[in-house]
Amino acid sequence: MENNVPSFNQIIQQSIIDNWDLDALTDYKGATLQFHDVARKIEKLHILFENCGVERGDKIALCGRNSSQWAVAFLATLTYGAVAVPILHEFMAEQIHNIVNHSDAKLLFVGDHVATQIDPMQMPHLEGIINNPDYSLMISRTDKLTYAREHLNELYGKKFPKYFRKEHVHYYIEQSPEELAMINYTSGTTGFSKGVMVPYRALWSNYDFAEHVLGKIIGRGDRIISILPMAHMYGMAFEFIFEFLHGCHVYYLNRIPSPAIIAQAFADIKPKIIIAVPLVIEKIIRKKVFPKIQNNRMRLLLAMPVISKKVREMICKEVIKAFGGELYEVIIGGAAFNQEVESFLKRIEFPYTVGYGATECAPIICYRDWKTFAKGSCGQAAYHMEVKINSSDPANKPGEILARGLNVMLGYYKNEEATQETLDKEGWYHTGDLGTMDYDGNVYINGRSKNMLLGPNGQNIYPEEIEDKLNSMTMVVESVVVQRDTKLVGLVYPDYDEAKNMNFNEEDVKNIMEQNRLQLNELLPAYEKIAEIEIRTEEFEKTPKRSIKRFLYT
Repeated sequence: MENNVPSFNQIIQQSIIDNWDLDALTDYKGATLQFHDVARKIEKLHILFENCGVERGDKIALCGRNSSQWAVAFLATLTYGAVAVPILHEFMAEQIHNIVNHSDAKLLFVGDHVATQIDPMQMPHLEGIINNPDYSLMISRTDKLTYAREHLNELYGKKFPKYFRKEHVHYYIEQSPEELAMINYTSGTTGFSKGVMVPYRALWSNYDFAEHVLGKIIGRGDRIISILPMAHMYGMAFEFIFEFLHGCHVYYLNRIPSPAIIAQAFADIKPKIIIAVPLVIEKIIRKKVFPKIQNNRMRLLLAMPVISKKVREMICKEVIKAFGGELYEVIIGGAAFNQEVESFLKRIEFPYTVGYGATECAPIICYRDWKTFAKGSCGQAAYHMEVKINSSDPANKPGEILARGLNVMLGYYKNEEATQETLDKEGWYHTGDLGTMDYDGNVYINGRSKNMLLGPNGQNIYPEEIEDKLNSMTMVVESVVVQRDTKLVGLVYPDYDEAKNMNFNEEDVKNIMEQNRLQLNELLPAYEKIAEIEIRTEEFEKTPKRSIKRFLYT
């Protein structure tokens, strides 16, 4: 199979040449780069890399909000033969430092928000920090880098004395499909964070999967909005890589995408396809659609069998209008869908589908087109992948979901032990999710056998990391962090002996815990903040090994 994998960088090169004068990347309400502008900027970054001594295989980290400059820096890294290390801009400074250091990054590209958060002293091995959007130097630790940046336009002019044309586009071609293209970290906390090593073949096979299922539906020049963070594999693969290689026009919402901003962007841009996490879709439907249809007249019409079909069609048109009016389908992934909203969408025959993936598969594991998608499932094994349930009766008895194929990672960076726990000898990736599979091959997720929770934008939340911090706070004996709807709640068993010694009453304990919550939230990124603390009067139940029986509380 591997011999049939073409060069991924060659496909990037071809797309730039074929789509030379088309619009490629736009910062919403800002500037647009055409494919030839992207090529020119890539060339400048290559000159910078070359002159400051970046070698093939060196790591280059990128941390900032989605933007066209972020995308260019990523493409420049790969097409130079360096390894990209995308970092979620929502991470705390300490988490960013951890990843930069663990990945051995040589350079770091930062967005303006991140630039104010980080401390270069905590990343001693970096040779330089480069600002998006203008690629100016925030810090340079080598004369070579300083010289290269100061003389960049002059060096560029020397290389292309006339002007820069298609025939000048020549990129690094990876030596083998197994070569490392990128390291994507699942979390930023030391001890929990694993750097997923994504080879070129996995980037290609995810792109090829998207071509396979969407290539005929989406055309060159079609518009798409990038809502998900590009540092997340899901947004990276299906709101950027596939579209860029297919000749589409990607719009970046570079401010924090609130439902109001997203709804406005849908109306302006009219995307052909929407890739999102459930929360975005649910909020828009609750704000824009439900108020229009949840009145008595509508309820009455929907109850009349003869008329209800027409009414449902009308409502469906309304919902499609809320998403810009021109979409083929909405693809949901990253977290479980709210049952009420999913039933509503199914009833009005809205074109949505739910996929399933993991960073370790860069990301896709399961998918079905909306026309054949089974409600409540997350699709069937994706193109280039096989999926099985580790159970004696996969249709009725849940077991761990295993996946194998071209999308699977090489392993975790500098973590052989975790790699061996996750990838078995036959090449199956053990997802840690529990599920069943019906006789048609549709996969249904029943829960996570590991403890990971999912944030509103599909971010990975490891409750143990938060508990670790919470347990070290005033009067906390032990804690469990659970998810209720979209909120995180901390269940805490306080130190009642201490309370008694200090003569504290219930109200005092409550106030102390609220103080703890506020303090804790200062240490956490927005999507991990605790909404409330629930005080328990009894210890948590434990296993013989004295670990808390989590499943009793979630």
